[in-house]
Amino acid sequence: MEIHVAKSGSDTAAGTAEAPLLSIGAAAALAQPGDTVVVHEGVYREWVNPPRGGTAAAPITYQAALGADGRYEPVTVSGAEVITDWRPHPGSAAVWTATVPNTLFGDHNPYAERIGGDWFFDQVNTWHTGEVYLDGKSMYESPTLGGVERPEVTEDSFDQEGSLLTWYCEVGDDATRITANFGGADPADHEIEINVRKFVFWPAATGIDHITVRGFTLTKAATQWAPPTALQEGLIGPHWSKGWVIEDNTITDSKNVGVSLGKEASTGQNEWLAGPEGAKGGTQREREVIQRALALRGPDAGEPHPWHRDHVGSHTVRRNTIRDCEQAGVVGHLGAAFSHIVDNHISRIHVKRQWHGAEVAGIKLHAAIDTVISGNTIHHTHRALWLDWQAQGTSLRRNVFYASTAEDFMVEVCHGPYLVDSNLFLSPWAVKDMSTGGAYVHNYFAGRIANCTEHQRYTPYHFPHSTAVYGVSNILGGDNRFYNNVFVGDRAGREGAEPQAAEPALASFWSGAIDIDGVPGQAAFVPTPVGTSQYDAYPTQEEYPNEHGSALAGPRLPVWVEGNLYAEGAEPFRAEPAPRVVGTSPVRVEVHDAAAGSVRVELADGAALGVVAPVTTARLGTSYQAEMGYTDPDGSDLDLSTDITGLKRDEAVPGPFAASTPGTLILTAPAPERRG
Repeated sequence: MEIHVAKSGSDTAAGTAEAPLLSIGAAAALAQPGDTVVVHEGVYREWVNPPRGGTAAAPITYQAALGADGRYEPVTVSGAEVITDWRPHPGSAAVWTATVPNTLFGDHNPYAERIGGDWFFDQVNTWHTGEVYLDGKSMYESPTLGGVERPEVTEDSFDQEGSLLTWYCEVGDDATRITANFGGADPADHEIEINVRKFVFWPAATGIDHITVRGFTLTKAATQWAPPTALQEGLIGPHWSKGWVIEDNTITDSKNVGVSLGKEASTGQNEWLAGPEGAKGGTQREREVIQRALALRGPDAGEPHPWHRDHVGSHTVRRNTIRDCEQAGVVGHLGAAFSHIVDNHISRIHVKRQWHGAEVAGIKLHAAIDTVISGNTIHHTHRALWLDWQAQGTSLRRNVFYASTAEDFMVEVCHGPYLVDSNLFLSPWAVKDMSTGGAYVHNYFAGRIANCTEHQRYTPYHFPHSTAVYGVSNILGGDNRFYNNVFVGDRAGREGAEPQAAEPALASFWSGAIDIDGVPGQAAFVPTPVGTSQYDAYPTQEEYPNEHGSALAGPRLPVWVEGNLYAEGAEPFRAEPAPRVVGTSPVRVEVHDAAAGSVRVELADGAALGVVAPVTTARLGTSYQAEMGYTDPDGSDLDLSTDITGLKRDEAVPGPFAASTPGTLILTAPAPERRG
């Protein structure tokens, strides 16, 4: 059955196309498995809180209506409200004040809630989950009224001029006063919105399974900081459920997280931060969270379902544009397992830079077991992709990364196996590797790799394709494979000059220093040139029997490096057999349109790449700790015979592109489908 919603409707209507409902929430109250809620053009200012889900065979679908041309009608669901009663602030023509009754916020006032939680660095904690928007663009909170009357540039912001648009709030018993500097704009001539709702599309209950959300603009949510040891709030998310499909949406302006696939609250809610001084550390608290999640008894016992693939995860997040969220575009601890995050365009994550924490990335996942991250373009972020703990059976394939101010890919205290295949790493720092069990195959690296061990932290690994814990271990280092990649160096950077940014506007953010913010313990990364020489201290398989370690740490694990091409100063691993080292790279990838997410590929001479041995599941072997092979999530053998564009390789060549006729290729970022 279809249930229709339109701005011309009434919540007492029948919900037919001729007599639509007025709110999506009213339709959600009626929707049963197999139903589709069709939302017609307009702006809907509400929190959609679905009370029930569907089934795998009969999901409940929420989608924007299709117009006569077959495209989705423009439908926005917003957590903000328009404020019009602005009055001049004494002493400054640029500053205005509005007094908002607290009844507007219901039982949750975002201007009374401060951002904070485990792994949040700013313990001064002056920032609120509320926000002010000038014509849809978020402004910058000031901790003082003086910062509105006399604004100063936020030095680290990607938009320093925009950081002069500031606001300040004061919460009273009955009303909230917001004072804002609109930079000379008269608010009567512009749309001024403020955050009112914590969520836009989010079930209050757990176990609301098999929901599809399609074709909307979802925007402006007062979400809280989302660490792995607390409830991970998002503008949209399944809240510890199974089988959601979030596709073809534009998701913007969450105060913290756009899409959350992560943890619920009962297994831990910031115990590390809330505990007494000298209590257990955050790493131990995280281990406890995992065990609690596995021990949950299910709704019949008054608790959420346990962490198991029958109950949690298996979500699909595809073809979305996700931008302007200050913590993460996609986050998920435990709940993102067995999921597909594919063909999304994620950008402008953590670009205001007023505060910072350890969970900041375009995509930040813990326990991405059998999760596929493929075809995404991620740029203008801090970290682009961060896999933290338990990346096992994870596939990272055919993604494009650039303009990352820390690095494109951080993999932290994971034991593998995880596959990194046919990606473009274009930022000055490509990978920071504090893990074992990675297979890097057919990638293009224009940035450096940093590697280190981690002997102090013990993290879990699992039985294959399962959440059941097999064991725990520290990170010995090694157990990595680098086959058939292209490394293109930066000769100037190699000689000590500062690496160049992808665009001049970001030049101030690049430095030779190695950013390991958010990484606890005594880990330290040491820079080396682009290439695999970072692993020179590790043994080969032949050398490994003689590798000795301490009783506490154990020996360093071997690495396998073969079939790679090194150009323009990139350097090979000391024991790579017959590495191909050339002066000028036969293939070069550069950013074409930074904001739009497109890159230019110049192939000068495909034959110069050379022919190398193909990579197969059998050749990759098994990871050391989990004793698990490199396979697809369903356990079948890998097929690595197609390149980043889907073109079949006649022969295996280094890099993500099949050898072909010399020329230019433009790769563009994915965009939401606008046709049903």
